[in-house]
Amino acid sequence: MRLSRYFLPVLKENPSEAQIVSHRLMLRAGMIKQQSAGIYSWLPMGFKVLRKIENIVHEEQARAGHIAIQMPILQGADLWRESGRYDDYGQEMLRMQDRHGRDMLYTPTAEEMVTDIFRSHVSSYKDLPLTLYQIQWKFRDEIRPRFGVMRGREFYMKDGYNFDLTKEDALHAYNRHLVSYLRTYERMGLQAIPMRADSGPIGGDDTHEFLVLADTGESEVFYDSAVTDLSFGDRQIDYDSVEECQAVLEEFTSKYARTDETHDEAAFHERVPEDRRRVARGIEVGQIFYFGTKYSDAMGATVQGPDGKPTPVHMGSHGIGVSRLLGAIIEASHDDKGIIWPEGVTPFHVGIVNLKQGDGEADAACDSLYKAFEAAGLEPLYDDRKERAGGKFATMDLIGLPWRITVGPRGLKNGVVELTCRRTGESEELPPEQAIAKVVEIYAKH
Repeated sequence: MRLSRYFLPVLKENPSEAQIVSHRLMLRAGMIKQQSAGIYSWLPMGFKVLRKIENIVHEEQARAGHIAIQMPILQGADLWRESGRYDDYGQEMLRMQDRHGRDMLYTPTAEEMVTDIFRSHVSSYKDLPLTLYQIQWKFRDEIRPRFGVMRGREFYMKDGYNFDLTKEDALHAYNRHLVSYLRTYERMGLQAIPMRADSGPIGGDDTHEFLVLADTGESEVFYDSAVTDLSFGDRQIDYDSVEECQAVLEEFTSKYARTDETHDEAAFHERVPEDRRRVARGIEVGQIFYFGTKYSDAMGATVQGPDGKPTPVHMGSHGIGVSRLLGAIIEASHDDKGIIWPEGVTPFHVGIVNLKQGDGEADAACDSLYKAFEAAGLEPLYDDRKERAGGKFATMDLIGLPWRITVGPRGLKNGVVELTCRRTGESEELPPEQAIAKVVEIYAKH
């Protein structure tokens, strides 16, 4: 994409309404525009990153054997009355009536709807296990929406639901989700720590939430610093193996890590050596639940068991805040100049800066780089504006592309361009072909 033809409404000044880094940088980088409290339009670059995050979630869900569906944003209230949650959920649920006076609601979560789908089409234990998921917009009428997409009223979320014959099978689904989430977050350049959590209005006994450490996190977290040394890496896991998934869960949850809601000070001091005790802030980016037969009992979701008798299915739900993740990545990866995108989610793979737009040799070199990257399957962003070099560098730093190639007449006379890493700030001069090859090699690993 040529920047002269792109819609990137960057701001030079910090917006006064933005209280945290991610909100400020998303507004300044032209990624979002507020429409009303807690509700945003996603502009081209923000939408592009949102899709990158969504695609990673889809890929890792498919790897784990989960099946994508799409459910409506509006639900009828009758299903929620069946489960007993319609009156209990609270004012965060946006309720309304259609033109015929039927009670409706804007989806805050979809346990009831997916249970209805299941009970309508699955009748035998032979069709289990089954995990269905969607990535869909949801709405919760927060009393005080703030922090941009981190705590908005409208948000984009992956919600998955497993259906299993026994508790043991459902707990394997729980472990399988934990493994898939660890891989998902690492692909986005994040270290998300699973922590024992409170189930809230969804219910259930077993639940972990995944938190990214950041100064602006809404939760206080207490943890053993050894958990930050853990990495999923490139290991290959057989998701059908109960033993392998259980081993990963034990590895990543055996060290103490709790939010303030479930923190036990005595256990913290007993289990964690003093030099490894840490207290910080964390951003929740996902949560997994096992809640047994709570919804299947209430809504009659049974299958014919091996003995021929109706058996309530065991269920769990598993969420990832897709739009929230975008803000969390920025909170975890930025500096005083702007965003620093990890390679896995960057909106463009490399920025090309022409120091002397209109110079025939510089223009030709930039065009050649642009075409070479496209031919290699990468997306370059070419700043071809007639703008001063300082302004071009400031824009590139603000939007945070991981790699930048700077092209100017002086370097071209020596047969080189400058390749700069946004994260480290380190630059090196290379012939154009070598710069292209190095960037292509980097992204081949992602």
